[in-house]
Amino acid sequence: MARVEITPLFCGCCPLKRRVALCTLILIALCTSWIPIHAQPPDRQVPAPSQTAPPPTSSLPAGQAEVQGYTLPPAQQAQAVAYARAEHELYFLDFIYGILLLVMFLQLRVCAALRNLAERVSRNAFVQVVVFAPLFLLSLAVLTLPTAIWGHRLSLQYQQSIQGWGSWLLDWCKGQFIEALVGVLLIWILYLVIRKSPRRWWLYFWFAAVPLIILGAVIEPLILEPMFYKFTPLRQTHPQLAAGIERLTVRAGVEIPQDRIFEMRASEKLKALNAYVSGLGATKRVVVWDTTIRRMSDDEVVFVTGHELGHYVLQHVRDGIIFSCAVLLLFLFLAFSLSHLLLARWGSAWGIRGPGDLASLPVLVLLLSVIGFLSTPLSNAYSRHLEHQADQYGLEVIHGLIPDAPVVAAPAFQVLGEVDLEEPHPSAAVKLWFYTHPPLDERMRFAQTYDPWSQGGTPEFVK
Repeated sequence: MARVEITPLFCGCCPLKRRVALCTLILIALCTSWIPIHAQPPDRQVPAPSQTAPPPTSSLPAGQAEVQGYTLPPAQQAQAVAYARAEHELYFLDFIYGILLLVMFLQLRVCAALRNLAERVSRNAFVQVVVFAPLFLLSLAVLTLPTAIWGHRLSLQYQQSIQGWGSWLLDWCKGQFIEALVGVLLIWILYLVIRKSPRRWWLYFWFAAVPLIILGAVIEPLILEPMFYKFTPLRQTHPQLAAGIERLTVRAGVEIPQDRIFEMRASEKLKALNAYVSGLGATKRVVVWDTTIRRMSDDEVVFVTGHELGHYVLQHVRDGIIFSCAVLLLFLFLAFSLSHLLLARWGSAWGIRGPGDLASLPVLVLLLSVIGFLSTPLSNAYSRHLEHQADQYGLEVIHGLIPDAPVVAAPAFQVLGEVDLEEPHPSAAVKLWFYTHPPLDERMRFAQTYDPWSQGGTPEFVK
């Protein structure tokens, strides 16, 4: 999956991705949201099989006329509903708790004290950011650690993860280190621009942010992913599957040689199933999790990969970057406008000297967090549209390469839901707020009924 929020395989929140604590600047969230530590939003479509889940079937009954939607046995459905509710509660609690923390930082003048400390260390603006930013980010991270721990406890309780607490904490520390490095750079640029142009900083900072977002997509698979998981060329372990995926990439027009098709050892930490395409240009690669290979047939893995290739062929990666950049520009403008009102009313009480004061950072983070939270349904709707297109592309691109594409795709969706404990019939409100993908029942029914070839029609994407 490309590391743009809207492009993961069967999930809106792959374990390789995470929300940065409290959306610490929307750009930091865009650049580092893949780090596998923090509690995830509850669109749980990265499947993680429970130990009691039955082995996946490889096909539906031949000639089956009746469309079979996604279902679960009563006991498992009750467990899925309980898990979903627990995650939803954690999601909202995490948001509210984060907002209260930021308000507390302002009321207690925590960042004003950190700014004073930074100014005592040096008069140089960059050195001040080097002192201020890590202390601010780490303080937020430590204070929000309880909700992160709660999220991991839920994943263990519902058998979505096998990662021990020591390994989890090590990954958390890695994530904080990376976030601090990125944060120092971005916060320095942000306040440099604010001080140079108090009225147009939101636009100039956006100009600086866009190339950083693209750069992050290019270097992430080479530098960041290996910090959390081990990768092995797939042809060394499963040569037949590697050859099948290579044939698929050729047909899709996204030729990726076998030396850039990898198996990721997800089983060391996760029970989830997934595969994805990441990177841009020469860093583009296909990655299949070892858990997926163990539980799915080769044909099903190829279909899963076809879905991900669809994001590239249909330019979803490009569109996702454009969408993210447009949203970022809007968010920055709103934050600029609203921050002036807040600082004029309460700035002196919070010990903030003005918009260019480092102590104003919690105000921007708070505003960006609230704006991002309120925009969630809109971004999810856009994501669901793209994911449906990728499902359709996946069915089209494997047609002719794999016999009976619906017979391959539909049971794959069923297995994904069973092992991920996804609710069979989420409410409209849950779908609106939490689902970055269409619900599995919709996806499974579409896979079984989409067949333009038998009706003499022409597929939309793969001619």
